[in-house]
Amino acid sequence: MTSTLHNEHTASVNTAKRNNLHITGSGEKIIILAHGFGCNQTMWRFLLPELEKNYRVILFDYVGCGSSDFTAYEADRYQRLEGYALDVIEICDDLDIQNVIFVGHSISSTIGWIIADQRPELFSHLISICPSPCFLNCDPQYQGGFDRQDLEGLVELMDKDYIGWGNYLAPLVMGSDLAPIGPSMNDSDALVHHLLTSFCSTDVTYSKPFAVATFFSDYRTLLPKITHPCLLLQSSNDALVKVSVGEYTQQHLSNATLEIIEAKGHCLHMTHPIHVLNHIQSFLAQH
Repeated sequence: MTSTLHNEHTASVNTAKRNNLHITGSGEKIIILAHGFGCNQTMWRFLLPELEKNYRVILFDYVGCGSSDFTAYEADRYQRLEGYALDVIEICDDLDIQNVIFVGHSISSTIGWIIADQRPELFSHLISICPSPCFLNCDPQYQGGFDRQDLEGLVELMDKDYIGWGNYLAPLVMGSDLAPIGPSMNDSDALVHHLLTSFCSTDVTYSKPFAVATFFSDYRTLLPKITHPCLLLQSSNDALVKVSVGEYTQQHLSNATLEIIEAKGHCLHMTHPIHVLNHIQSFLAQH
C-alpha cells in the first residue's frame, strides 16, 4: 500500500456518500485536503487547478458539514476531534492508501496531528494552514487568542442568534468586513459572503458540537509526538491565531518549518492561494 491511488481502489458507497468524497487530478502522489470548522471542500477551489496537474487530490466534507450525509451523524462520535479524525482514517482505509500528503486548514491541522499520532503510516507530510493546537488563553506562557468566557459567549450566540453569530464570525475569520451584496462587491467581499453562507447553511445541531470541539480543546501535548515533516503557513495578521501561536507550534513539533505570509485573515488558501501553492511546492521539493 502506497500513496498511489490505483483504479481498482474506490471508496465504499457508504463512505463516498457519507463524506461527499471527490477524487480528481493525476499523479503518483496523493494529497488530502481537509477543510476547517464551518467550511466545506469548496473552500479549496483556488488551489485545486494547480494541484490537479501533479497530484491525485482527495476532497471531502466532514460528517455534519457541507454536502455530507447528515443521516450518518453520530452525536457521541463528533463531540471530540477524534471523531472527525476517524472520518479521514476510514477514507484512507477504504481507499487502501498510505503515505499521503495531508493539508489541513485551521482545526483540521490538529485533526491531522491526531491521525498522524494514531496512524503515522497514513501520512508522509503534514501541511497546516493557520493552525492552532489550542485557541484558549491558558496561562501567561501560552496565549491562544481567546478567554474561555468569550468563547462560551460565542457558542451561546449560536443558539440565540445563529445568523448574528455567522455575521460576526465570518468577517473575523476572513479578515474583511461584511459588505452589502450588490454590484459594488469585490473579490474580498465575495469571499466573506461565501464563508458566511457556509457557516449558516449548516444546522446548529451539527455545527455547535464541532465549534465546542474546536475552540475548547487543547492538543499542545500532542505536538512533540509528531515526527512527520510539517509545514506551517501562518498569516501575519490573523484575528484567530497570533504569530506567537505559530511560533509555539513550530518550536514544539520535532520537524516543522514555519512560513509567515504577509496577509490578513485566517483563510490563506482562499485569500492568498498563489503564496500557499508556492510554499507547498517548495516544501515538498525539499522533502
